Parts: sequence; structure tokens; C-alpha cells
Amino acid sequence: MLVRLPKTVSHAREHLAEGAVPIGGATLVWATWQRDGFPEQAMSLRELPQANVIGPEELGGAVVLSRVDGRVPYVLRAAAGSVGTGAVRRAATVGGNLAGSALRCLLPAALVLEARATVLAAHGVYETDLAEVTAKRPVLLGLRWNTPVASAYRKLPGEAGGAPPLVVATALHAGADGRHRLRAAVRDGYEVLTATASGTGTATGTRGPDPAPLLDELRETPVADVPDAWNLVTEQVTTLLAAAPDR
Repeated sequence: MLVRLPKTVSHAREHLAEGAVPIGGATLVWATWQRDGFPEQAMSLRELPQANVIGPEELGGAVVLSRVDGRVPYVLRAAAGSVGTGAVRRAATVGGNLAGSALRCLLPAALVLEARATVLAAHGVYETDLAEVTAKRPVLLGLRWNTPVASAYRKLPGEAGGAPPLVVATALHAGADGRHRLRAAVRDGYEVLTATASGTGTATGTRGPDPAPLLDELRETPVADVPDAWNLVTEQVTTLLAAAPDR
């Protein structure tokens, strides 16, 4: 197997057109290749600058999960830190988790950040939503979002070999018009449910807005119907509205 390590987007496009199979840390494909046979060409983005950025409002698809740190919002770094073991996080990539994994532990965090994806295809680079990333599994160059006021993440313990553990993620966004928007996402099994609530009032200060109106809105959405999730949603929303800075 020939592994391609492009340093430019144009070279990466050429390799895709030639049939190179995208890989990250290969944590999800190695066993399959050992069983079914290795491809003639594979491509890693670990040397492509655009896929390795880490910042307050962007994260590259080739970044390994162990490198996701305080430069990104709390919800995203907490999600990355919850994946597997230390050895897995040192090999698994952001793109592999979102586009290559059935679990997609980062997806709830990316959804509440209202992230947009930059993806690579043989015909070029374009921006799309996370629904396309999870459905079509393209080559993910990176994510971009607007910094939230505050965010939270919780992943319940799971049983080895059992169903995926419950995940609850929330993020509070502030608009220039004085309205604030609360995004919530719940991973229930392999399904991820999302909900949005909005209201007026400042999202800063020691007390913040009353959480009751937002919780009333969220209670009418599917996230409130997931067993064990609603108490976590309530707890996170109350905490977010009481805290101005991103935790």
C-alpha cells in the first residue's frame, strides 16, 4: 500500500482522483483492511496545513483528538477528551470521528456550536453542513463556528460491548440584537437529536437570564423524551445561563 502525504490541497485532490483512500489515524479501518485487503493507495492529511489548524473558531480534520485543547470551546475539547483511551486519542482524528465513525462522539458538540464543515472532493473544496458529513462521509478538512458565550458536555459511563453511552451537549450563543439562542444535542444510541430555544435578555452577569422559558421550549422537542437526558439538559442550561465566560 502506497501512503500519500499531500502538503497542498491541489495534491490532495489529485490523489483522491487517482483513487487514494482517505485515512486519519487508521483506528477505524486497519482491522477491516487486515480482513478484506489493503487498498493500493491511501492518503493522510497530517502534513496538510489547512487540515491541522486549532483555534477559537476552527479545528482541522487531521488534528488528533489528544491535541484538542483550551484553544477551542469547552464542549468540543470535552467531547474529544471523552473518546476511547489515551492511545486511541493520540491516533484518532477529528475527521475520522465525524466522517468515519458510527459513534461520532464529536457530533453533538459540533452541532451545538452550529459548526460548518469544509470538505475536500476530487472536483474541489467546498463548505457544507454536518448532515452531509455524516451521510456522505467526505474528506473533512476542518470545522468552523462562531464562539459561544458558554458551553457544556456530559457523556455518561457506558458498558463494554453495550450500547453507545448517552451524550448531552449544550451551547449558548448571543446575538447582536440582544437575543440569546440555546442549542442542545443528545446522542441516544446511534441517533443524535437536536433542539434550539431562543429568548431575550443579556447572557452575562452573575445570574444571567431566567432559564425557565428556554427549558419550556426545549421540553416540547424530542430531546426531552430521551430517558436520563432531560435532567442533564436542565442542569446544563441552568449553568450556562448563570455563567458569562465559556467554561
